[in-house]
Amino acid sequence: MPIQLRQATINDLETVRQIGIDTFYESFASVNTEENMADYLKTGFSMEKVASELGNADSEFHLAYDGDQLIGYLKVNHGPAQSELKDDTALEIERIYVLRAWQGLKVGQLFYNKAIDIARERGYAYVWLGVWEENENAIGFYKRNGFVEFDKHLFTLGDDIQTDIMMRKEL
Repeated sequence: MPIQLRQATINDLETVRQIGIDTFYESFASVNTEENMADYLKTGFSMEKVASELGNADSEFHLAYDGDQLIGYLKVNHGPAQSELKDDTALEIERIYVLRAWQGLKVGQLFYNKAIDIARERGYAYVWLGVWEENENAIGFYKRNGFVEFDKHLFTLGDDIQTDIMMRKEL
């Protein structure tokens, strides 16, 4: 059975929260301190924060399933929900996260394609995102898909200030 995508609703609160925790931990626990990870997971994926994000009409979550198994998610932001630019002519891809066991199977590409489809349907001029400067796999993925670097911004994980590369793709 092919990977299926569906848009999340507020009824998916616990599901979205858990896949967020699981994928973030898998992706970054080995390169951050246990304390900083625990702090970020507690605040970044609190029930209140995820409920607020799911309830925001300018944000969308899309879930990927392999059969009954939830394997990852996409979060995009429109207009005022964007984390940085808040540009009405752009879509932000805030998160593309896939469980490690499904990485390399084109699930990220499915999410990317979904985000581009959303941006084109809305008539946006470009898509942008931030990616940790040390996440070489993700940077390579976005470059292969036509993104270019245009700025940097800071991301706080516990007491560690990290640098994200901001990238964009014109549509």
